[in-house]
Formats: sequence, C-alpha cells, structure tokens
Amino acid sequence: MRLVTWNVNSLKARWERVEEWLVTCEPDVVCLQETKLADTAFPAMDFSALGYESAHHGEGRWNGVAILSRVGLDDVVSGFGDGEPADPEARLITATCGGVRVMSAYVPNGRALDNDHYRYKLAWLERLLAHLDAAADRSMPIAVCGDFNIAPTDQDVADPQSLVGATHGSGPERDALAKLLDWGLTDVFRDAYPNDEGLFSWWDYRSGNFHKGIGMRIDLILGSPGLADRVRWALIDRNARRGTRPSDHAPVVVELVDP
Repeated sequence: MRLVTWNVNSLKARWERVEEWLVTCEPDVVCLQETKLADTAFPAMDFSALGYESAHHGEGRWNGVAILSRVGLDDVVSGFGDGEPADPEARLITATCGGVRVMSAYVPNGRALDNDHYRYKLAWLERLLAHLDAAADRSMPIAVCGDFNIAPTDQDVADPQSLVGATHGSGPERDALAKLLDWGLTDVFRDAYPNDEGLFSWWDYRSGNFHKGIGMRIDLILGSPGLADRVRWALIDRNARRGTRPSDHAPVVVELVDP
C-alpha cells in the first residue's frame, strides 16, 4: 500500500497538478488537506474516474480535508468523534482503508503565540488525542496523516532561530505533538531518516525559498506500531513542488509492505 499526505492549498486551483500526480505515482490512499471546497463542490466523480473512492469534509473557502482510496473506504467520521460539540472548522476526517484506520488532519496554524488561534491549535491537538481514543481500534494499524503546522524538532527547520517566539516550533506545540507519539504513534518519515537534515515538506512562496532550500517539515505521517513496522520506504516528492502554480507543500509518501 502506498500512503500519501498532501496539503494541496486549494484543490480547485491545483486540480490538474493533483490529477497528473495521481496518474503518474499511483498511490493507494491519499490524505488531502486545505481543499478549500464545500462538500457539494468536491470532485468525487473525477476521483472515481481515476479509480478512487473518496470522502470529504469541507466548508467552502477555507480548510477542508479528504481521503481518497483504491483499497476500500469505510466507517467514515467527519470531524472529531469524541462526543463533544462539533469543531466549527473542517479539519479532520477518518476512514478505514485497506485494513488501516486513516485520519487526514489539518492542524490549525496558530498565527502567533498571543493569538486566540494559537490557543485553539493547542486545544485542537488535545481533542485529537481524545479522537484517537474514540475512533481508533488499537488492534488495527493506524495512520494519522496531515499538515500538522509543527516542525517536530530544530532538525526539521532550515533556520530554527526564525521560530523563536513564533508558532510552528514553540514548546507547547511540540509538547502536544509529543503526546501523540506517547499515545503510541511514530513519525515514520523521520524514523526512516533519523539523522538527515534539510528534508522539508513546505516552503514559503515568497523570496524563492524553495530554490534556496529554506523550508520546514510540517507534513507528517504518524503510524501505530502495526503500521510503522510495515514501512518499506518513505520520501518527500519535491518534484511536485516545482513548476507552474504548485502548492507550497510537497506530498509525503510511504510504501507499506503487506502485513
């Protein structure tokens, strides 16, 4: 099974690139973030023509998450499954694909450490833990995929000093991510490249940062032991960040051997 997470930064704007990438790379399960579409505008029939079942949780101009699958798509949960009031933003969807409980997550950005959105981000990550307890069967392989808007360590940032006093690398954010790992998840890409630096998944559009190698690794696939032990290889497809009108994120891909 080839599993992917990709923040496409507007599926409508990026459709031709997404379609071409799917045809070329033939992934089995794809978690998309920031589709920026309402459910009624999501191109489910177009994905079906490419061989994918799909589930989407969207709200229109902002946010939006989806799961595409060629290996089955069942037991879909839109938003949190913790029994609490619904999240006002479309940032999480869960489904079972090929025997794996898959979650596509778009963690809030946070904006600034003194911003209400930062407090929302930390509370959202706490709810994700509760969602894992409610929606994940620990006997089944689990993959939490998405744009976490957190660089796990300074190793995942071109310029760690740029994050001092800013979001994406603050102590509380990294502590919240560490709680997910303590729950029983592994950052499977970093596990494949424990000592490598300069492996980024996001580059700001401004100032030619992609070509300068100035980026962050904020797009993650977190796997339970039953999934992490099956990883054959992992990569970040930088080619998808090149060319005309790309997303500012590149797809993160892992290939799993059969159980």
